[in-house]
Amino acid sequence: MNSKIIFWMNDDLSGLGLPKVLNEKYNSDIYGIFDVTDKQKFFFQNQKIINFSKIWFYHDHISTTFPKANREYLKNVEEKYHLDLPLLISVERFFTKSNPFYHFSEEQKLSIVEQSCKFFEKTLDEIKPDFLIMGITTLLHNHIFYKICKTRGIRILMIRPSFLAGKYIISNSIDNFENNILEKKFNFHNNLELRNYLKNYNSTEQAKFVRTNFQNSTIQYLKAILKYIFSQNSNPKTHFTYLGRTKLRVIRKMILYTLKTKIRKSFIDKNLLHEIEKNHPYIYFPLQITEERSLSLAAPTYTNQIEVIKNILNHLPNGYKLYIKEHPMMSLRGWRSINDYKEIINLPNVKLFHPDLKSELLIKNSSLVITISSTSGIEAAFLEKPSIILSDVDYRLISSVKKMDSFNNLSNLVNSSLNTKPNIDDINNYLNLVESNSFELDLLKLSSEFDSKFHYTGLLADVEIPVDKMDSYLNTNLDLFENLAMQFIKKITN
Repeated sequence: MNSKIIFWMNDDLSGLGLPKVLNEKYNSDIYGIFDVTDKQKFFFQNQKIINFSKIWFYHDHISTTFPKANREYLKNVEEKYHLDLPLLISVERFFTKSNPFYHFSEEQKLSIVEQSCKFFEKTLDEIKPDFLIMGITTLLHNHIFYKICKTRGIRILMIRPSFLAGKYIISNSIDNFENNILEKKFNFHNNLELRNYLKNYNSTEQAKFVRTNFQNSTIQYLKAILKYIFSQNSNPKTHFTYLGRTKLRVIRKMILYTLKTKIRKSFIDKNLLHEIEKNHPYIYFPLQITEERSLSLAAPTYTNQIEVIKNILNHLPNGYKLYIKEHPMMSLRGWRSINDYKEIINLPNVKLFHPDLKSELLIKNSSLVITISSTSGIEAAFLEKPSIILSDVDYRLISSVKKMDSFNNLSNLVNSSLNTKPNIDDINNYLNLVESNSFELDLLKLSSEFDSKFHYTGLLADVEIPVDKMDSYLNTNLDLFENLAMQFIKKITN
């Protein structure tokens, strides 16, 4: 096999063993675009472990002098690659108020997008790859690259987690299945059988693992601070994503962030509810993590979740309340502002629940689940509850899951959904579809091990990567990478 494969990789380099195995064992020509920091860049310039035919560093091609954008070119890019650039730019987290270090002008934003597109087009014209291998798109620039590749007919092999914790899917997008042929492995006869099966793939344990192992070590926290203070940092001059990050400002923001997080958590513990009022009918809406692709890229028109809540309240049936729960993983974002929590709490017919309360209880006792793009919609089906989704998700194939096109038809959709019950045959078909397209692999543990070895448990990305240490990491996990490569080969040769 001599396929040309281009990889997009960011600073989570835990998957570097995949291109190594594809090149050595399957004779693939491998190329790489790396969205990494300057210290990580040094590793790729000196390593001999992985035989890339050619590599590019994304930020080498984005000038922070921001040359004036050609709007005609950008208009052509939008049409050619079916992109809504103004919408995507408006929700990119580096361009919004969530970036506390730098305010980009509209002209600078357009310049970054234009430079990115020209670099992507030039690179693809040069090597003409057969396949693109990447993880889930998370930022504006790698999402644009994905869209350009897809429109050009380059086959996308995107690895993503399935709803079943520990099972992964390789597909051409995050919201569908590439293979629609079902292997009839499952035929559950009732929801009790179904729920017993799902206990083996509960994402709650994964969430606990992340909260325990990611950025949760005081010793590593102190080491990361000292490393940052006493090492050179060239990224603010070379990476637009690091603009404005002087050491003094970063440390000051970090101290304020720590204090804010503690104050917000204290407010949450005192003011968010821990018990459900079961004798009152309600619709359940789970809050989602901010600054995540599940909002910015999957549902860019619904990133303001308070406005979404207000719109749902306008279509709430008589006699119903809206129950809302904070997402436990918002702890990694320092929680929401206290003003946001107060605004939600003060809304009429709203109850706001503590992040530690189990979502299962809220779903089980609800009449309906409304979610933007979270897994609560599929969990609802497993608990015999209907759901409404506001964006495209792969479980929309289940008939009790209805997609809202606009808030104008939400009242009718709510009323029809309240009279809908999940069909066990639909759920069996969905699970068989997941089973036919997925494989088991402990990639979460792999990523955690990488963060522990190289990134101070995820606390510092701009670090040197010793070649011998990376070589040891890759060899230690060789069996896992060979299994992963085999899954990709199945797709490539299919």
